Amino acid sequence: MADQLPGLNRERLRALINPFREPFAPGRHLARPMQAFVHTEAAGGIVLLAATLIALAWANSPWDAQYAELWERGLNLDTSFVSIDEDLGHLVNDGLMVIFFFVVGLEIKRELVHGELATPRRALLPVAAAFGGMVLPALIFFAWNGTGDGAKGWGIPMATDIAFALGVLALLGRRIPFSLKVFLLALAIVDDLGAILVIALFYSDGISMQALAWAGAVLAVILAVRAGGVRSTDVYVLLGICLWLAVLKSGIHATVAGVVLAMLTPASPRLAADKADRAIDSLLGRIQEAREEGDSERRQVLLRELERISRDAESPLDRLESVLHPWVSFVIIPVFALANAGLALDRDILSEAATSPVSLGIGSGLIFGKCIGIAGATWLTVRLGLSQLPDGMRWNHVIGAAMLGGIGFTVSLFITGLAYKDAPLVAAEAKIGILFASAFAAVAGFTWLRLVTRDREPVTQAEQQIQPVPTR
Repeated sequence: MADQLPGLNRERLRALINPFREPFAPGRHLARPMQAFVHTEAAGGIVLLAATLIALAWANSPWDAQYAELWERGLNLDTSFVSIDEDLGHLVNDGLMVIFFFVVGLEIKRELVHGELATPRRALLPVAAAFGGMVLPALIFFAWNGTGDGAKGWGIPMATDIAFALGVLALLGRRIPFSLKVFLLALAIVDDLGAILVIALFYSDGISMQALAWAGAVLAVILAVRAGGVRSTDVYVLLGICLWLAVLKSGIHATVAGVVLAMLTPASPRLAADKADRAIDSLLGRIQEAREEGDSERRQVLLRELERISRDAESPLDRLESVLHPWVSFVIIPVFALANAGLALDRDILSEAATSPVSLGIGSGLIFGKCIGIAGATWLTVRLGLSQLPDGMRWNHVIGAAMLGGIGFTVSLFITGLAYKDAPLVAAEAKIGILFASAFAAVAGFTWLRLVTRDREPVTQAEQQIQPVPTR
């Protein structure tokens, strides 16, 4: 009966409204949302690359002065409660990037609740790989910059840019097993969590206790509203803005507010899966009856009820992530790249960067530290019998993923702005190190995986269970 309704397919509806309703089964519990995420990240990597090239071309064109003037343009907000006087570049980094880190927080919570980090054994391999890929690059950077003005940038080579990394994997098509993409995604999410902790603990300014108290008060209100069962998005958006303003003034970097809000986002739906299934079955039958009777008004009422049930059967976390992720991938991150990747690559700055311990520390940390740290930690974890490689993955794949881990673009640039905000020349050297090392890691990872994989990898059992969502 459901299949007779135009635009309504029961399996499609159920898959869309509650993708996590069943106990974990490879390819069923995780595959659909993971595939959608991977595809968005891969496409977002292409847009991010385009924005980076535009920024570089603009900053090295006859209109370079207009590029600098755009991001230095001041914006002022002055109310009786709060005043903000920042230039456009800082608002991108302190405002738009809060949404980026909010989505990162949602991804972390999703993985902790439903995904690769949900159980200790499944989480151990990507956690160990990410840990190795964070610690070794930082140590290599310290070896180059133990003292001096550049020492603050030790957090820069710790980051992995998942959009670029998955974009490179997308170019390889079916040569790459889906399990490798999931492994790299889980690794990057743990990496993001580490970067968030580094930013919060080591890249915050002097703390204002008064603003921090306001942030605590707003957080208490959010917890009370959440405990009261309020699910209105408008309420949380308003409270989220208040929390962002308070954290912005507290001295703790404002992006932390986005992560805190994400961790408070409910990961379970209001309506249980079995109740949603029964309600949908009943509504589909009643909608068909109304259609056969020609009662369009009753049919519209039932369709609105179906929409409400669909909304209640989807967790706020899943709904927010699906809505915000495309905006982050295709708008916020490209705008961030446009604002931060514009470097004047003249002979003098390139010559300085070629011998600068900052750029060399970042470059060697991303290229060698990431590769050795990720691959070495993965090998040690498997060798000790603590975990095993996912189905379909081989050690050649691990080495390729470790190389791609050296693409440290978005978060690396972000930490650069925090570490060297009062040293623009050092920041420029750091950005050159990031750009060149990330480009090298992307080419090296792609070339390696291209050489060591066959034209078409065999489909794993998990991928066999992935069925496309039926559409009409």
